[in-house]
Amino acid sequence: MPDLLRRLPVASLLVVLAFSGATKAAQPNIIFMLSDDQAWNGLSVAMHPEIPTSRSSVIDTPRLAKLATEGMRFSAAYAPAPVCSPTRISLQTGKSPAQLHWTKAAPPETGRRLLEPAGIKNIAESELTIAELLRTAGYATAHFGKWHIGGGGPGNNGYDVHDGDTGNEHAFQFTDPNPVDIFGMANRAKAFMESSQKAGKPFYIQLSWNALHASQNALAATLNKYRQRLAGENDKRISVAAISEDLDTGVGRVLDAIDELGLRETTYVVFMSDNGGNGGKRGPLRGGKGGLWEGGIRVPLIIRGPGIMPGSWCHQPVVGYDLLPTFCEWGGVSSSPLPAGVEGGSLAQTIAGNGTPSVQRPRGELYFHFPHYQSEEGPQSAIIAGGLKLIGFYDDPHVELYDLGNDLSESTDLASSQAALAKQLQQKLETYLISINAAMPEQNPDFDPAKPVEPRSRKRGQAKPATKVKKPGKKNR
Repeated sequence: MPDLLRRLPVASLLVVLAFSGATKAAQPNIIFMLSDDQAWNGLSVAMHPEIPTSRSSVIDTPRLAKLATEGMRFSAAYAPAPVCSPTRISLQTGKSPAQLHWTKAAPPETGRRLLEPAGIKNIAESELTIAELLRTAGYATAHFGKWHIGGGGPGNNGYDVHDGDTGNEHAFQFTDPNPVDIFGMANRAKAFMESSQKAGKPFYIQLSWNALHASQNALAATLNKYRQRLAGENDKRISVAAISEDLDTGVGRVLDAIDELGLRETTYVVFMSDNGGNGGKRGPLRGGKGGLWEGGIRVPLIIRGPGIMPGSWCHQPVVGYDLLPTFCEWGGVSSSPLPAGVEGGSLAQTIAGNGTPSVQRPRGELYFHFPHYQSEEGPQSAIIAGGLKLIGFYDDPHVELYDLGNDLSESTDLASSQAALAKQLQQKLETYLISINAAMPEQNPDFDPAKPVEPRSRKRGQAKPATKVKKPGKKNR
């Protein structure tokens, strides 16, 4: 902590210290649960009150359904990226993946028309995380589960207790009776709650669930249930349904621990997914993981906690990097010392206003940048403003415009009929990307359409290369 305090301006430092002492008694606990590859409609609770298909008719998630009735659902919540690592670094820093130059985790493909930008693969020493900021306000901090952003791991980035510098490979080690470490993580979270409570400290816990990865490791009993329910479906869909229910059970164990320790009235619980689901369209949204259609970036988000009206809704567009300013406001960290470049806005006032007013960010629009080949459309960027969404494509250069309020499935392109509006949004998108010095795809001088594309060098589930990044002075600050 001393190194962090030395890096803050004097005026900001005084505010931090004042808040650390003055609000300690009123500081809430915060538990942030992040699922992996869970679709907007991947829960048995609807994510929009007027869209029946915004919930799964197959998967049972009763504990998350109950959590939704006890808190607020966000019908227009977005992950910062359509893939995991960029979302995770964005959540930690409150900045967009584009600004961070971290838009993809996997190595680039070769032989494409465009060259993908390489990007950064470790959280930088200069970045301040949610945990580091909350620690200045007296919080005990813990991170359990998938880290996947290097930089020496959670312990080098503000977390007192953690599972280490883990990635996707971690999930595959755990099978029945502890599928992908769901129940182990829940137990460690309870133990951390107990120790923090005994120490008289507010706590921040991030549970970065490994699920829905390694879905074949779901409990045998749950797999059997969905084999019967989904007879005739492929093994992948069956196992994803099973691990989704097992994850819900783990969420329930954490919620039970909160109640057992008498912490419900003083604890915020936040649940969201890191990106949209795999497997293409299943429900109202187009696309899935790896693309900027709604299916790749619109995700479930539920928040329960002090002052939140049970069964309430927020229809304002929100994005994952809004959480850092939100947690800081809840925790008594003033907005004045937040790091330069934070793009999110606090949800606290929106939540307190029962879903209104809109979130105040440095920029009113939401921007997404994915200059990579993962969806069939290739590299792309997008802007959402006033209920409209424009997507710009780079491999086949063109833009498409959709009215999300009336066309959530993105089926009617308005770019031609609303050409002036499309041009205006395209200019805003281009101006934004230039302003943050976003890394862009470039023409491949060696492109040969007759040659096959070489696959990415690392297969799914394969262990990532060992990362040994030492950041002197950061680990204990």
